[in-house]
Amino acid sequence: MIDPLKVAGQIAGSGLQVQAQRMRVVSENLANMRSTGSTPGADPYTRKTIQFQAELDRTLGASNVKVKSLGVDQAPFLTEYDPGNPAADESGMVKLPNVNMLTEMADMREANRSYEANLQMIKQTRSMVAMTVDLLRTQS
Repeated sequence: MIDPLKVAGQIAGSGLQVQAQRMRVVSENLANMRSTGSTPGADPYTRKTIQFQAELDRTLGASNVKVKSLGVDQAPFLTEYDPGNPAADESGMVKLPNVNMLTEMADMREANRSYEANLQMIKQTRSMVAMTVDLLRTQS
């Protein structure tokens, strides 16, 4: 027999793991927002992306979420005129990462909320188990 509390914990646990990884990707993007290339005309840091997918756990009969892939954003790099920068090309233009702070902050907020929702599900599951044990104790 499948334990519904174990299933709930497994699903929420997989959600916690992927959202934590998502927050790491967003943090890395934000940390490298101004990382230019090391040589004139070189490409700067490229924004990383993360994709999820559902995966059926046949033993539990439930779908868990996992990271499908880590990729890079194909959006064009920004350019800025800064002839004194070591990464500037012959015309003084520097390529900047394709990281947008507003996008990253929105993504971080969404990941944080999803993480908190999964954490709340685990807390509620523990509470239900504790109440069930208490009920069984009072009936014995």
